[in-house]
Amino acid sequence: MKELKGIYTIWLRDVKRFWRDKPRIVGAIAQPALFLFVLGTGLGGGLGKAFAHGGFIPGVEDYVVFIYPGIIGMTLLFTSVFSALSIVWDREFGFLKEVLVAPISRSAVALGKALGGATVALFQGTLMLVFAPLIGVSLTFAMVIKLLILMFLVSLSLTSMGIVIAARMRSMEGFHMIVNFLTLPMFFLSGAMFPVRGLPSWMDYLVRINPLTYGVDILRYTVIGFKEHSISGDLLVAIGFGLVMICLGVFEFNRQE
Repeated sequence: MKELKGIYTIWLRDVKRFWRDKPRIVGAIAQPALFLFVLGTGLGGGLGKAFAHGGFIPGVEDYVVFIYPGIIGMTLLFTSVFSALSIVWDREFGFLKEVLVAPISRSAVALGKALGGATVALFQGTLMLVFAPLIGVSLTFAMVIKLLILMFLVSLSLTSMGIVIAARMRSMEGFHMIVNFLTLPMFFLSGAMFPVRGLPSWMDYLVRINPLTYGVDILRYTVIGFKEHSISGDLLVAIGFGLVMICLGVFEFNRQE
């Protein structure tokens, strides 16, 4: 019971910090909206002419509709990973040391941080669902429930990855550099902005080893019914990657000085 209360307290702290940070919420909506409506509409206009006779891809006529699940994936990626920045912040200001000497296990601290970051990312991903009617995507209640579960699964694994990185960082500058080095290639090689079929072999290899590829694929299948991998494979990678990252995050916290 004491461990659960510790996990809940750390989760609640992260969620409250996000909720009270209104500019962060506005930015979380504005950035994906720019990608979806400005970049998507601009690129879609050109691509629409190139594929005027056959649609963008079979079954998906509009480029903006195609990238919509990818933009949700982008929101989850950046929110989840950067939520671990609070660990570096807490270390610099000495708060992390106080948490680590609290009468709860360090595993509970890591799990609380992972659940808090995943909840914040889920909230931001849910805000993106508001844009669905504006681009002509119809979501049923069952689809929304399924998306919430999938988004939380993806967010939890990505937040845990951020925790693994943050646990080793001693400065916010170092965290930003490493995270940007990882997240931007993960996003561009996930199939969020373009189909991943017919790519050069080197790029195809990078796409296949990218865990976000499978998260974006299952979100896209849920939203518009288009997929490039098997759903069972997507789920297997998402769950497996999440378990590995959570275990590594707990391990890193247990070895903290």
